[in-house]
Amino acid sequence: MHRISIDPLRPSATALALAAALIRDGGLVAFPTDTLYGLGADPRLPDAVDAVYRAKGRTGSRALPLVASSVEQVEMVGRLTPLASRLAGSLWPGPLTVLIAALPVVPASIHGGSGRVAVRVPDHAVARGLAHALGHPIISTSANRTGTPAASTPDEVAASLGDVIGLLLDAGATPGGLPSTIVDASGAEPRLVRVGAVAWARVLESVAG
Repeated sequence: MHRISIDPLRPSATALALAAALIRDGGLVAFPTDTLYGLGADPRLPDAVDAVYRAKGRTGSRALPLVASSVEQVEMVGRLTPLASRLAGSLWPGPLTVLIAALPVVPASIHGGSGRVAVRVPDHAVARGLAHALGHPIISTSANRTGTPAASTPDEVAASLGDVIGLLLDAGATPGGLPSTIVDASGAEPRLVRVGAVAWARVLESVAG
């Protein structure tokens, strides 16, 4: 595993380009988000998706979330409903993941056969910058093996996944705590899927009226 220190507020374009190139080649990259460290890979490459599942130690029946650099990138993988657009306008960038109808370009291995993709725009310059450098949304599942605590520091990532990832973008500790809140925004009304960093009351307030 190669480890690169990166500024969490003004990340090096060179480091992001290096990480994006590794991802394009099918490699795995760990990077910081506004909640925890994420395990990144190219969702368009079947072998890379399989590598994520192997690294996590879980089967491919569960969906993998994505992060994007912008709302425009989100629209490359899913259809934003009016509800999802309101949530995005109020709570992105931030730790809110929305479930929306996946476009045909999204492999079933990413959405677990549900037809809905989980995606968000995180409030972290490194995570957004990496997706921007790649040119499309990136897989971003928690950077830990299934059944072990999620990693909020680069040392925790290295201890858990150092033998399987190609690159660790070390921006220091992330906020930790709860992961992103997941809301099903594929219909007209929001449905809470996972309790997380954004309070459900705040989600409801953002779409009220």
